[in-house]
Amino acid sequence: MSKQEDTTETKEAQEAQAVSKQFSMDKDALRLALVTAQFALRATRQQSPKNTNKPTGLLVLVNGMEQAGKGTAVTQLRQWVDPRLLKVEATIGDCPLEYQPIWQVHTKALPRHGDVMVYFGNWYADLLYNVMRMATQEDEDNDVKKSEDKHNKKLKNKTLPIGQWQDYLKKELTKLQAFEQDLAANQTKLLKCWFRVDIDTLQARLNDDEVEPEFLYQIDWKSKQVVETFNEVATALLRQQNDWIIIDGADKSQAATHFCHEVLQAMQTALASSKEASSKAESEKSKKMTKFEPVKIPQTLINIDDSEIDKDKYHKALADKQARLAELLRARQGRHVVFAFEGMDAAGKGGAIKRLVAPLDPREYQIYNIGAPMLYELQHPYLWRFWTKLPNEQTDRISRIAIFDRTWYGRVLVERIEGLATDNKWQRAYDEINRFEADLVAAGTIVIKYWLAIDKKEQLERFEAREDTPHKQFKLTDDDWRNRDKWSDYVQSAADMLARTNTKDAPWAIIATNEKRQARLDVLDHAIDQLSTALSNIES
Repeated sequence: MSKQEDTTETKEAQEAQAVSKQFSMDKDALRLALVTAQFALRATRQQSPKNTNKPTGLLVLVNGMEQAGKGTAVTQLRQWVDPRLLKVEATIGDCPLEYQPIWQVHTKALPRHGDVMVYFGNWYADLLYNVMRMATQEDEDNDVKKSEDKHNKKLKNKTLPIGQWQDYLKKELTKLQAFEQDLAANQTKLLKCWFRVDIDTLQARLNDDEVEPEFLYQIDWKSKQVVETFNEVATALLRQQNDWIIIDGADKSQAATHFCHEVLQAMQTALASSKEASSKAESEKSKKMTKFEPVKIPQTLINIDDSEIDKDKYHKALADKQARLAELLRARQGRHVVFAFEGMDAAGKGGAIKRLVAPLDPREYQIYNIGAPMLYELQHPYLWRFWTKLPNEQTDRISRIAIFDRTWYGRVLVERIEGLATDNKWQRAYDEINRFEADLVAAGTIVIKYWLAIDKKEQLERFEAREDTPHKQFKLTDDDWRNRDKWSDYVQSAADMLARTNTKDAPWAIIATNEKRQARLDVLDHAIDQLSTALSNIES
């Protein structure tokens, strides 16, 4: 064993010993340690003076049985820390919303880096509620809350075989585990606490005089059969995910103290992870990364088509394709659609989007022009600012079509080239993005992606035309000129991106032509093809 390895193991042993000592702290020492860690986490996001650690937050997921001391535990935590810096959110489990991943509706509640947030219910409440509806026959005379929305009607009075709900649970847990790992990799660390009591204690507490908030999972906890099924579902969940902390709620006071110790340990672990990459451990980790191998640039990004199209033919074809596109979008039976546009500067993204939405009512879609992130966006995981812009069944907004002019792919394009993201971050982003898009597609969202390519000579001509056209001058910035000097870097980054994120779930359409009109028609043709395929799958 090398001296360095021996030192590392010694340090880890010391840290483990320190954690062990925490659980024997008296109340005053624990309170002081909690507040100290809380303010240290907040300091990771301070701007002035410049902080040396990576901004890092902690998300505490609280789930488990009713009457197991969850509320008592969080109440005590709030009394022992600065309550102004502890965010608490709570949701009641319901069926996951259609056409979006189970986690999506919860993303707006995620804490900023530097914050600690306790989240009762969360995405696990929705998952457990849905599984319980699958696993138990609904009794029309019971006290379970009856919701008459379209999602619940699908499962009403329909008990699925055990293998089916277990398969559904397993798949959803796998997706959630990946989502949570991506949160943690992007400096939102998680602590998952599962509170439990035995059935006799549960029944006794249900019959006491204490007023309890609405139950997380909307099930009849007085029914022993329902509780047994819940425990069966919970066992399957906890077996698959081994990162839950089990808290025995038989003694609520002891459970609260145990919970506060776990939160302290999680905060200190999050602080340790916030150390900058200059540390020896991080440097060693970077060295062990697999060397990134750029792909060979495909000819489609180099040999750009220069053919022209007759203006009259273009306008006729455009009108026909727009009419067909509008017809398909309005026949998609409510499915969400996400259009993602990327490409070289001045490649025609804006013009293509303008023709794409021309046949639609403005209330049917949202266009997001993505630029540099705002400060509050930087204080969340990288993909957060895109998660919160996705079509959402929870909102009153009628539009379920989102069009992104520049996208989440900025991390592997401009952020990579300009050094705004570390090698570890942008190389990791390929898989993070693929998982994100796969989750959308699995939930029923239609994802359509475009890379628009022109050659360098054509770009110069378009830049100069913008300079000479008053109503287009705003489109040209100093960054556009500066980016031309890195043309080859952008083409290579695009090639790497296309090779690593062209998936079965969300394939790329490469629109490579110097003819603007042809590019617009090609975009419409691809959208029509993708939507036609999606509708065919629905009908079959």
